[in-house]
Amino acid sequence: MVTPESIKRTIEAGLACEHVSVEGDGQHFQALIVSSAFEGLMKVKQHQLVYRALGDRMREEIHALSMLTLTPAQWAARRRS
Repeated sequence: MVTPESIKRTIEAGLACEHVSVEGDGQHFQALIVSSAFEGLMKVKQHQLVYRALGDRMREEIHALSMLTLTPAQWAARRRS
């Protein structure tokens, strides 16, 4: 069974992240991913980095993943407001 924690570990193993949190019910997941690798990239490219980190798990195990990708500066600004 896919768990939020296993998705989190997979993302962290494949992408340098400052913060990752994943919630979900075993089929549908929501992730917040903060990485300096997202600097200067459009959202589509940011999401592609996450999909690449998840690899085959995205195609074979994870049915739905919504994600919010942020740079460290964007995350800091959100936390201040």
